Amino acid sequence: MAEATDFLNSQGQTSPTPYLIEVDRAEGIYIYDKSNKSYMDMIAGVAVNNIGHGHPKVVSALKNQIDKHLHVMVYGEFIQDSQLAFSQKLASLLPPTLNSVYTVNSGTEANEAALKLAKRVTGRSELIAFRGSYHGSTHGSLSVSGNETKKQAFRPLIPDVQFLDFNAAADLHLITSKTACVIIEPIQGDAGVRIPSTSFMKALRAKCSEVGALLIFDEIQCGIGRTGKLFAFEHFDVVPDILTLGKALGGGMPIGALVSSKENLDQFTYNPMLGHITTFGGHPVICAAANACLEVMKSEIDYKEVERLGALLEETLMKSEEITDVRRIGMMYAFDMVSFERVEKVVKKCLEKGLISFWFLSHPNSFRLSPPLTISEVEINKAGRIILEAIAETAG
Repeated sequence: MAEATDFLNSQGQTSPTPYLIEVDRAEGIYIYDKSNKSYMDMIAGVAVNNIGHGHPKVVSALKNQIDKHLHVMVYGEFIQDSQLAFSQKLASLLPPTLNSVYTVNSGTEANEAALKLAKRVTGRSELIAFRGSYHGSTHGSLSVSGNETKKQAFRPLIPDVQFLDFNAAADLHLITSKTACVIIEPIQGDAGVRIPSTSFMKALRAKCSEVGALLIFDEIQCGIGRTGKLFAFEHFDVVPDILTLGKALGGGMPIGALVSSKENLDQFTYNPMLGHITTFGGHPVICAAANACLEVMKSEIDYKEVERLGALLEETLMKSEEITDVRRIGMMYAFDMVSFERVEKVVKKCLEKGLISFWFLSHPNSFRLSPPLTISEVEINKAGRIILEAIAETAG
């Protein structure tokens, strides 16, 4: 395959075993290669294409904005309709204390900005995160991520970071008046879909409020409908001081967002000015797509149906005796098997059979699914059959 050779030689690689699908087009829950083979995208680009590929409202918004203008100025200097509409739409869907939006290029940049903002607001330096967490690959976000294997080669990282056990109320006393912030995924993604108790999340909120530490919810993977609610924190009746978003927010386009109170975000404006800055953050074309995506999430997604179909697929796959456990919320799944080798065989067989699944960096004994929320019952049943066949055909 000439294109595969060119791809491997001319592009920096992240994995020694990339999937190497030669993408021709994508629509709905399907990706098509250049031989016209279809693949059910049951990971949605790793929780990105929550409204499917090429949603017509997103495509229309992109085309309309492209006809008006592309980049005109670094973020924050000009008034641009698509930026303003997106920020207002996002804030309208959130609690009143999350009323100001800083738009950036990616989820990891949103987390970087969140950590800086917490230090600026509190005047403190200690950052607290959780074992098993994943917040990105840049130095700051990697510093508060829990996978030591991924971090070791890049040390030294940011100092004054402490890790607690996830969902362990007994550790919360380690949050003190020295703590600038606690950053947590309301649902841990890369650790294999770890779901905390409501009591833990409420205790965490109370402890942060008690000592004056800011609570950051990283919903880059678990937000924008993935868990069966628009925002994952809605499951716990707890509101963060800072919310970070990315992945699905752009409807397939690259974006991140840092959301907090106007009072907090004003700290980036003075002493020093330009406390955080981005050239392409808030790009007008991307904001137009994100605004359209939020409108789809608000008006077209039936969250009760997301939960019903999510449970249906779980029930189907748990018929396999080789799946030892499952963790699911909405359409965010981790299915445990006996070993990574077993998972790898199943994932590869699924790919052969025209279905894209994946694994987790920090929990390799599980395979992951995160299908588009727009998937139909017929497609859910088809996916279940294919995965069960892949498990059966690779047994022994």
